Amino acid sequence: MQEILSALHLEHNTEVINPEYLPSRFAVSKLAASSIGAVGSAISGLVKTIGLRASEPDVFVDQRLASLWFNMSIQPIGWQLPPVWDAVAGDYETQDGWIKLHTNLPHHRRAALSVLGVEADRKKVASAVKNWRANDLETAIVKAGGVAAQMRSRTEWQEHPQGLAVAAEPLIHWVNKRTGSIRNWHGTAARPLNGLRVLDLTRVLAGPVATRTLAAFGAEVLRIDPPEWDEANIVPDITLGKRCSFLNLKEQTDRQTFEQLLANADVLVHGYRSNALENLGYGSSVRTSYAPHLIEVSLDAYGWTGPWAKRRGFDSLVQMSCGIADAGMHWANAQKPTPLPVQALDHATGYMMAAAAIRAIDMAVLEKSLTNARLSLARTAELLMANIQQHGGTLSKDAEERDFSTEVEQTPWGPAQRLKPPLHIEGAPMTWPSPACNLGSVLPNWL
Repeated sequence: MQEILSALHLEHNTEVINPEYLPSRFAVSKLAASSIGAVGSAISGLVKTIGLRASEPDVFVDQRLASLWFNMSIQPIGWQLPPVWDAVAGDYETQDGWIKLHTNLPHHRRAALSVLGVEADRKKVASAVKNWRANDLETAIVKAGGVAAQMRSRTEWQEHPQGLAVAAEPLIHWVNKRTGSIRNWHGTAARPLNGLRVLDLTRVLAGPVATRTLAAFGAEVLRIDPPEWDEANIVPDITLGKRCSFLNLKEQTDRQTFEQLLANADVLVHGYRSNALENLGYGSSVRTSYAPHLIEVSLDAYGWTGPWAKRRGFDSLVQMSCGIADAGMHWANAQKPTPLPVQALDHATGYMMAAAAIRAIDMAVLEKSLTNARLSLARTAELLMANIQQHGGTLSKDAEERDFSTEVEQTPWGPAQRLKPPLHIEGAPMTWPSPACNLGSVLPNWL
């Protein structure tokens, strides 16, 4: 997808091998190969910029493996991952259509149940939902601090104020360009990001994919979470190659630690809504005062402009809002919302975030200027929906034995296998320095 390279100001195309396709109305596998390939193009350009090679190394992406990495990359041996979804989460019929309730987080579940006036019983939730119009219930749950999304058609989204706003946004916002340079991070030809410090403030799922990708090329990634936070169903998949710490940013001692980490970071990746860091006392001007040479890559769900710019959201909700689930339902001749076979908005946006971080580093070296990048799940959805798949696709999202590395990864939960890397850069292998880890498993400091 040329739009990804254009948004990143890249010209280097990757070679695509094993062009297999997930079954979908939309070109999900092509998006997988293109977004992961963009990371390779960005690394290839950076290697040349910082003088590690005289020319850009060759890059190729395995589309089959790229498609599989858009699902879970880890296969437990003798243990199981927790369920992906809470027992109440899912699609429900209303008086006039469908709505998705996202209740994986306890406070989101409480908000939805409080609006519906029922306990956490799926049959009771379904019965209560049928008394509502979809838009009214969506509005009420969001107002209560929860997250939900009415299923809209593509036409309805294109006419919606937020749909209009997102369509007018660039795929990647390059913002806050200023004169400056980045610290010498001592990259090598084999590990181009070696020594680069990435402060990771991200949650499910795009941001963690971005930082996991940066770790694969040598970056030191330190993830910070509030104490007792957990994402048990995805942590084994997305903490690969990272170090993870807890900090309570409402406590002064932990705030001081965070400020020291921020001051010595090279890249900050966060997925907070546009006003969330401000509410913690770490608005843009404050962050700049602590770290004037910091590059930031940030994410939100529904775009950076429009009436929903501050709305909470997840991949599955954006798919409902923007017309993907409705289009999938008609394509599959189904009687209920039909999402993508994988959470493609999360994964594609995550890889584009990683590529944007690498490009920003490249520009800092080449142009002596610093710039930040903003992306959104909803804008990635616009890109995907413009690319209709012309065939049904035959690739299952379930990997086969041949798709996994023969090496066993020793995780805190037990041994596991990991999918083979989908991206190959001549002389710079995509590999991780450490296995997946528990959240809060190390002290909050830079190595």
